[in-house]
Amino acid sequence: MQEDKKNRLEEMVSKDIASSKRTTIILDKDERDFIDQMIKEGKEPGIKPLISKMLDVYQSMMIYDWRFPGEYYYGISRIAFVNVELINILIQQIAKEKWWEIGKEMGAAIKVSMETTLGLKAAQRENWENIFKRLKVQGFGDFYLKDKYLLLKTPFIGYTELWRGILEELFNVKLDTKTGVPPFVFEIKSQKSISTQ
Repeated sequence: MQEDKKNRLEEMVSKDIASSKRTTIILDKDERDFIDQMIKEGKEPGIKPLISKMLDVYQSMMIYDWRFPGEYYYGISRIAFVNVELINILIQQIAKEKWWEIGKEMGAAIKVSMETTLGLKAAQRENWENIFKRLKVQGFGDFYLKDKYLLLKTPFIGYTELWRGILEELFNVKLDTKTGVPPFVFEIKSQKSISTQ
């Protein structure tokens, strides 16, 4: 019995060694000081999680295709780092009655970008988690699906009618707004039929 446990342990350890690689990087003093300060302040738990997060963002946002400085593309869509205040100024110039309609146009554009870049049909619920992750990485907010509710925490736009239009068009659903302030809660009333065209 003891021998079996020892053999299984050795097998598990040898698998871990074979599947992982150790990498050494040399950091400048100011880079290492910056990382150490973030860890000390509790902003990062350690170097490994920090590098893993950086690689996830690098891959998710296709940073390897960016042309520095200033030309950032995610698939077919150009990305711009814009202050939320500027977006809000633009939105405030649009009549409130048009926010839902404008949101639908924005949702259609996001859908095209997501579907062509990720290769996922946005209307299919099994793809929503991947789309939620992408929207979060792009700064739209934190999205969750709870039963028949879509939750949006920390939205970068604070107007529910605009979000209702975006989400209805993106996910091909009919929504009922349940909250007027973040976190936004939308009840999924129905899913529209999916066109095969």
